[in-house]
Amino acid sequence: MLQLPHQPLQVAAVPSQRAPAREDEAGPWHAEAVCRRDEAGLFFAPSKEPTAARLAREEAAKRVCARCPVMVECREHALLQPEPYGVWGGLTAAERRVVLARRRRREVELRKAAATERVAQAG
Repeated sequence: MLQLPHQPLQVAAVPSQRAPAREDEAGPWHAEAVCRRDEAGLFFAPSKEPTAARLAREEAAKRVCARCPVMVECREHALLQPEPYGVWGGLTAAERRVVLARRRRREVELRKAAATERVAQAG
């Protein structure tokens, strides 16, 4: 486990109050999240964290996410909520904003293409 100097570990806020993105017969996805068991302090920034420490912590958190069996569900949860802080599903808050912007652009393009197709079929 990577521990950064002079930073106490914090408990990760895995969703408990909000409805999970999906549930199946085995229970909510977050029950299987690796971050619930170890390295919890990696996922959220302590106040006034230096940039180099933040980048190192985020990379360590992403390594934990990479071995998590529910990484995709976690990522979708964070994108649908949207979660404004922390590493969720292997993505930082900034990376999630990029994914959401791309999804919005893709949706607009698909709507335009569908409208163009309807006009072409009608004409």
